Amino acid sequence: MSITRINPDARWSDAVIHNNTLYYTSVPENLDDDALAQTENALASLDAILQQAGSDKSRLLDVTIFLADKADFAAMNAAWDAWVVAGSAPVRCTVEAKLMNPKFKVEIKAIAAVG
Repeated sequence: MSITRINPDARWSDAVIHNNTLYYTSVPENLDDDALAQTENALASLDAILQQAGSDKSRLLDVTIFLADKADFAAMNAAWDAWVVAGSAPVRCTVEAKLMNPKFKVEIKAIAAVG
């Protein structure tokens, strides 16, 4: 089985596809915004990489959401609930974590079926 790396550089790839499965981590680019806007931004990036890989959010299998502050859980869920496909929600876990960039309020790790 081949491994396809999307936009690899020396440290990481934007995404990796193996065995018709996409692995991706999304971080927001709008670092001065609140948790709702950062989540919306990270989900839009996830949409873009899914489309590039020939998949979409209805094919998500597993998502882990890392929040810098659990107080942002409701805001993150508001963005998630508006975005996720009804009836096709993946397995999901949300964790409070100290993220590497202090401006990150959210980071999203996703696994999706492709092909």
